[in-house]
Amino acid sequence: MQAIKKAIYSWISQRYMNGCSSYNNLEVRKGCRSKEQARAVFNKGNVPHARGLIFFNPFKAHSFAKQHGFPLVIKPNVSGYSRGSYFPINTYAQLWKAIFLAKIWWPTTVIEQYLKGSNYRVVAIKGELMSVIERYPPTVTGDGTKSISELIDEENAIRAEMKLHPTIYPIQKNEQTINFLKKQNLSMDSVPAEGNVITLFYRISLAPGGTVRTIDKSTIPEDNKQLFLDVLEMFDANILGIDVIFEKGIEHSYKDQKCIFLEVNSRPYLKMHDYPRFGEKEDLSPYYQKLDRLDISNADTY
Repeated sequence: MQAIKKAIYSWISQRYMNGCSSYNNLEVRKGCRSKEQARAVFNKGNVPHARGLIFFNPFKAHSFAKQHGFPLVIKPNVSGYSRGSYFPINTYAQLWKAIFLAKIWWPTTVIEQYLKGSNYRVVAIKGELMSVIERYPPTVTGDGTKSISELIDEENAIRAEMKLHPTIYPIQKNEQTINFLKKQNLSMDSVPAEGNVITLFYRISLAPGGTVRTIDKSTIPEDNKQLFLDVLEMFDANILGIDVIFEKGIEHSYKDQKCIFLEVNSRPYLKMHDYPRFGEKEDLSPYYQKLDRLDISNADTY
């Protein structure tokens, strides 16, 4: 049975988790598999997180919306890379559609209050922060002369020149992008005004063309740093990729703004930290050397 588990885990790692780190033991990874588990730890440790609900029955989500109002987020209880996540949800029609689509990924589903702000991935290891990036959905910035289609071509050319692919994907001119533009009364032929930022899809994930910016860790207040390290200890982990939204930004204390911790990743995708579209690329080799010296039990077992 153990050999079968190892074979299955090896296949999952190669198929779905290429580029994801593996520095936590089996018990830690088991404790980080779902949003429900993270929510329970956040609640116990008084870590700020969104008011939400884990549900199987869709009518519970409807009742949550009636009680707490919009905007909301719907996402599978177990998933990765933002698969099956839908936000911001502002109507009951959008809510029911999102519930159906999220349940394709996983039968139990999360509904949460939505916070508009800056989205970050913070990688914490024992005693220090390894890397912090801000994550963006696919966007282009108008110059008053080029169409959105031309701006996409220009942006993709920059990504190719920077050799960001395949970690940072090109922006696609597909039906998904066209439909998202249509919701904004825009098309591929629209010419945005100079400086006007056009969002081409709502997700921050890399596959639709999302990008990342490195954050200078020296700009992060000490109380924010300590909170991330406290979360690492709460899960007894060697490394965590912590997803968090700050209303004003990570450069401001979490005590002075709205802030919600979303989830933790026991096998964070570290490759994207090496391919920033914006900001300076960091030398993360000292952190890898420190992690590689760890003796991880059951590292190859799911």
